[in-house]
Amino acid sequence: MPLGEAMSTQRAVRRVEPDPVDDAIVLRCLELALEAPTASNGQNWEFIIVKDGAVKAALAAQYRRASKLYGGVSNLVKTDDQKGRILKSVQWQVEHFEQIPVMVVCCLRGASPVPFVPKPPIMASSHYGSIYPSVQNLLLAARAVGLGAALITMPLWSSTVAHRILKLPANVEPCCIVTLGWPKGRYGRKPRKPVGTVAHLDHYANQPWKEPTQA
Repeated sequence: MPLGEAMSTQRAVRRVEPDPVDDAIVLRCLELALEAPTASNGQNWEFIIVKDGAVKAALAAQYRRASKLYGGVSNLVKTDDQKGRILKSVQWQVEHFEQIPVMVVCCLRGASPVPFVPKPPIMASSHYGSIYPSVQNLLLAARAVGLGAALITMPLWSSTVAHRILKLPANVEPCCIVTLGWPKGRYGRKPRKPVGTVAHLDHYANQPWKEPTQA
């Protein structure tokens, strides 16, 4: 489909069917993910395609632990209808995580000179800039072939446990998970703010593209 259509109708699709997804489709989506730029052309991605039930169950247990805390905080915040629907879809994903046919754990090599020690901010921004362009490519590729996809991080809240579950070497860092499956619902347009309300010229709060009615 045209790139603009894929981008404008892309959304996080968490509710998916348990039906299998052909490996060739997943690998083609990853081929397109690899077309993304990386810092210094390092191409230091690694992708763990998770289909095994035991691995899914271990990640699901981590997801549920994190979700209990996240859900407790979310319940303290007043939500509108749209946020309520999102929270329900997240809860569905938490409860049915093992049924999702494919999970792609997106990782980076060269995690840190000292394993599990955070990087300085200037290094971290460059480091993670090498994975998230490829993640967006993966999400758009999934949209183009009709797969439901969503980016999540909560199952990886403990890097130590994630390393053990996925048998990762110390220098490979799990950054996020993209879930893949045939959607139960459908893609479509979603509400977004007018660009003039978020675009600033030269410095913050100088917004020449904002319409008077948006003030």
